[in-house]
Amino acid sequence: MITRGSSPPPALKSRRSTQSGMDPPQVVQLLLLGDEKCGKTTFLSRLSAGERTNPIMLLRDMDQPFVFNIDLRDKKYRLEFSDTSSPDNWRLLDPDVIVLCYDISQRLSLINMKRYWVDEVKKTFKRSDTLPIVVLGLKRDLRSEQDPNGIIYPQEAYQMAQSMRVDRYVECSATTGELLRPAFEDICKTATKTTTPAGGQTEGGCAVM
Repeated sequence: MITRGSSPPPALKSRRSTQSGMDPPQVVQLLLLGDEKCGKTTFLSRLSAGERTNPIMLLRDMDQPFVFNIDLRDKKYRLEFSDTSSPDNWRLLDPDVIVLCYDISQRLSLINMKRYWVDEVKKTFKRSDTLPIVVLGLKRDLRSEQDPNGIIYPQEAYQMAQSMRVDRYVECSATTGELLRPAFEDICKTATKTTTPAGGQTEGGCAVM
């Protein structure tokens, strides 16, 4: 089950619930990175609004992190998504999971993901070797065989994701809702599975969904 939540009190991560006698949900922080206008904000806005809500009201930057509460394998999680384009902002974060995003209709954004964003992650975060990474292809509805730069087929993007030694490759369209829920659920499963002391990127494996 997935529900949209509100921002937690500062001590939520370490505090035990005194009202219910139960542990609070495990907090997992996810950072979305990728070229400007590749669709990150629209993706999160669609998740927040619902698959059938039109038009989508874009989430405001000031409301970050964007929180989603989920139940997975009989355990509660609080997923906090950050989507910031300012290096001065995202470099200060300490994410548990990185979601590298690219625009399926823009080949340059796929190239930049490998040439620029992966290096930035490695330079910025101390535990980059074990930090779980998911590659998310956005704007799936704009994939076109008429693209002068050549259509980006899922197999090509998946192979690049494999070469980057990430944990998972997913894609969707926030505009049409195509594969939106499966993509989000796979991100959730990867986040909750790999946020362990062993970290992610094990054996360079990459699962495609």
